[in-house]
Amino acid sequence: MSKEMSPIVKNVACVLAIPIIIFGLYIILHGHLTPGGGFPGGAIMASLVALFLIAFGTGWAKKINKGILSWGESIGLALFGLLAFLGLGTSFFNNFLANSNSLFGMSIPFGPNQGFLWTGGTIPLMNIAVGLEVFAALSIIIPIMFSSDESSKEGKK
Repeated sequence: MSKEMSPIVKNVACVLAIPIIIFGLYIILHGHLTPGGGFPGGAIMASLVALFLIAFGTGWAKKINKGILSWGESIGLALFGLLAFLGLGTSFFNNFLANSNSLFGMSIPFGPNQGFLWTGGTIPLMNIAVGLEVFAALSIIIPIMFSSDESSKEGKK
């Protein structure tokens, strides 16, 4: 039997939810300009699932809709593959949006990049796809690992 967390821990977990999601999205969207990208951003957002599991226990884990997360994982993987194949006219994973003056294709001015978000071409879109895939996959895996740890503790008693 696990000990229930105090209301303070539960409230702090709820208060931290929005900043964790915003920081994860920031890491994903700025991955072509700074260290980061889809994988670390998705892992940061999935850490919210781990935080909620610790704060609210296994009862909360049973409420997670694994079907929607599985769809999110599939969509992220399919989007990543689609972006890789769309550049196939030149080469696999060709950055076909770069310098096209379209979405994410703003031309980079001469000199160092001043942090313009719209200059990455297909890289930010691939970061979004990877971030979605990693968030969904880890959000499925973490509750399974948590519940298997709980069941192994009960089996030893």
